[in-house]
Amino acid sequence: MKLVRYGRPGKEKPGLFDEEGRLRDLSGVVADIDASVLSDKALRKLARIDYKTLPLVRGNPRLGVPLHGVGKFIGIGLNYADHAAETGATPPTEPIVFMKAISCLSGPDDPVMLPQGAKKTDWEVELGVVIGTRAQYVSEDDALDYVAGYCVVNDVSERSFQLERGPQWDKGKGCDTFGPVGPWLVTRDEVIDVQRLDLYLELNGKRMQTGSTETMIFSVAQIVSYLSRFMTLEPGDIIATGTPPGVGVARSPQRFLKKGDTLRLGIAGLGEQQQDVIAYAKS
Repeated sequence: MKLVRYGRPGKEKPGLFDEEGRLRDLSGVVADIDASVLSDKALRKLARIDYKTLPLVRGNPRLGVPLHGVGKFIGIGLNYADHAAETGATPPTEPIVFMKAISCLSGPDDPVMLPQGAKKTDWEVELGVVIGTRAQYVSEDDALDYVAGYCVVNDVSERSFQLERGPQWDKGKGCDTFGPVGPWLVTRDEVIDVQRLDLYLELNGKRMQTGSTETMIFSVAQIVSYLSRFMTLEPGDIIATGTPPGVGVARSPQRFLKKGDTLRLGIAGLGEQQQDVIAYAKS
């Protein structure tokens, strides 16, 4: 299934895209796409619904973050061998873990806003992993059983905050709008091999990132197992699993986002995002 939330910010309704690519309303079946519908049992129940009985949604509504009530937004750094190579970094021997603030979450096509003082705002297309079942000390062999599904994440990063303002990455990762997620939450059963997914990102129509989850240093199963040793993973937690090569900070000359830029990014089978870059505006 391709589960979504659609509508104005803060007023989103649950929905799904059917086999013909049409948006259908799920609000008569579930209150929202949240932790209560992410377990294997709940997802099987949803899958048994005859989607043709669900109301069609007219027009082209905004899509929001495809799940409500995200508890943790966890990032994994330098997790692609070819990305580590382009930055000149030594490949990590254990996953590099950082947190993205929940307040940075935004819809897949919402604008990316440059924060005050931004100098080096960068892009990062990433595979997002959504936890469906509470996970503590899970084995690698069992880890994917705890996953509800997958999505596209743009791990937008202000490099000057991340790399030049002390050793902690978090402050460069959690600015408002720095976490576009979606368009869909694609359930685990629809992804045949999560380690064979192609990723891409374009800036103003020019390809910047091309990669595959094949080049991950730590697989999705390894990441879920590893994280579950240090924190309890709860249904609705999102893990951004790292980015392939082609980020702005590693280019020569470096290229960073500026007002008026447009990003387009996606992952095979998981959909596509598009964001306009705007200047900071006080909310």
